[in-house]
Amino acid sequence: MPIIIGYVIVLGCIFGSFVMAGGHLGALFQPLELLMIGGGALGAFVVANDTKVIKATKKVLPKLFKGSKYSRELYIQLLLLLFRLLTKIRTEGLMSIESDVEEPEQSPLFAEYPLIMADEHAVEFLTDYLRLMLTGNNDPFQLENLMDNEIDTHHAEGELPVHAISKMSDGLPAFGIVAAVMGVVHTMESIGLPPAELGMLIAHALVGTFLGILLAYGFIAPLSSLAEQKLHESAKPLHCIKVTLIASLNGYPPALAIEFGRKVLFSTERPSFSEVDDEIRKSKATNK
Repeated sequence: MPIIIGYVIVLGCIFGSFVMAGGHLGALFQPLELLMIGGGALGAFVVANDTKVIKATKKVLPKLFKGSKYSRELYIQLLLLLFRLLTKIRTEGLMSIESDVEEPEQSPLFAEYPLIMADEHAVEFLTDYLRLMLTGNNDPFQLENLMDNEIDTHHAEGELPVHAISKMSDGLPAFGIVAAVMGVVHTMESIGLPPAELGMLIAHALVGTFLGILLAYGFIAPLSSLAEQKLHESAKPLHCIKVTLIASLNGYPPALAIEFGRKVLFSTERPSFSEVDDEIRKSKATNK
């Protein structure tokens, strides 16, 4: 919804001001110019990116029009899940979570936290490192380095569609110039027409430059920026898991380990200490 509102503001202010200044919207309606610019940019996008990036971009674009799933409630569920797992390890031993880790979709413990189960990457990240801990690899330094490398890989992979969209927006003004030049060529070959008709042809040519710049900076570039923001947001649960598990491996009790994880969350979604503490108390009362 915010994207649609933003697009409406862009179009309303630009075209509304044009009309208020006495302009005629009909002169700006040039479908062939749009075909030149949009088709040229799309073709260049296909040439510049391999199949993997094209598929990743197609997968990312619909998500940009949806609200963020990384809410305060999701992070509360994540911290509670981590607390429950670490408490179980502390009281019953590492092997007590083997069945939860091997088949999280069948685990009654994981099932209590549906928002986390909906994030496949976070579940995979968590269970992979718990599985490594089960095998006896409990060196905090090695695990932290491996986690950092995986998060870096996740970020690098997520940046591919961001860069692809950004490059496409960078090329749109140039394709607008191409469309304008084509319009000028058409005008020059029609030099024998009356001045009024030549004026219309020149106006149509100039629309190409206008559309290229408008599409680039009013529509496509903002999508690239939003995709980058969502990429950073998607990595936060992984950072939270990493910091919590490493704190636990360094000997901190579960309640303190999840406090380490809580502190790395963005302040806009980060639950307060008292909120998490209240939820832990409720969880303890429920699971007695």
